[in-house]
Amino acid sequence: MDKGKKIWMDGRLVDWEKASVHVLTHALHYGLGVFEGIRCYKCEDGRSAVFRLAEHTRRLFDSAHIVMMKIPFTEAEINAAVIETLKANGLEEGYIRPIAFIGDGAMGILPKDNPVRVSISAWKWGAYLGADGMEKGIRVKVPSYVRYHVNSVMTKAKVTGHYVNSILAKREVVAEGYDEALLLDTEGYVSEGSGENVFIVKDGILKTTPLTSNLKGITRDAVMRIAKDKGLTVKEERFTRDEVYVADEAFFTGTAAEITPIRELDLRTIGQGRPGAITKDIQKTFFDAVKGRNKEYAGWLTYL
Repeated sequence: MDKGKKIWMDGRLVDWEKASVHVLTHALHYGLGVFEGIRCYKCEDGRSAVFRLAEHTRRLFDSAHIVMMKIPFTEAEINAAVIETLKANGLEEGYIRPIAFIGDGAMGILPKDNPVRVSISAWKWGAYLGADGMEKGIRVKVPSYVRYHVNSVMTKAKVTGHYVNSILAKREVVAEGYDEALLLDTEGYVSEGSGENVFIVKDGILKTTPLTSNLKGITRDAVMRIAKDKGLTVKEERFTRDEVYVADEAFFTGTAAEITPIRELDLRTIGQGRPGAITKDIQKTFFDAVKGRNKEYAGWLTYL
């Protein structure tokens, strides 16, 4: 990680090295925290803009509400703090990580009156799954781990502890030489990647998994909007892993992954084994939007 200068902690900027918590922080032991991943892009006109900041902050507060955590700041204060953190670190582009978590105090499962701590960090970060993967597509495998059942954890909340499942799945497939995992749900249908939503293309129709076991991705929503604006048919419905095998195209979406093509799943080539025409077209429009080149989506950008 490319360390920055400052981190926003509980309402003020502190030096990067001094942004620390106690070893008895409740979230460290039991995993109850909520977070977001947000990107800032340098735009064509030289300015920098955060992609869909309000929507990300809204989801952070929704996640906190789901797990009965009261964030001690308003959404407007968090939005302003994101901008403040980027400026304090001199970042024209970067990845932003707001997190709210249960602090130290009572131990045991019930946190009682432990404080809710909030921090916002930002750093330089390129293509999450590699620049080569972004251009040529990545190799993916279905791991032995499955996504949570919708009533075993709250799948609409972006909770820190949920990602143990993702870590295990990703470690397994990377150890076997793959780039990313594609997890199934508890009924055997495709859910999502270890940290991404998934789309497939068949006969010109774009399909993505419905919001059951998977998180409501903000990039996912952007892709659906872009595709519909292009006149494409977009469906939200379940599909199986072998439907991905015979798809013409497939790709992951996410704040970190952006639009990353999938060229192979479980040793089966997807389509022609390279990014397809629809994937590349959506990818180009997405990057035009986040870089401020496509004014149709100017409402997605919050300029510094």
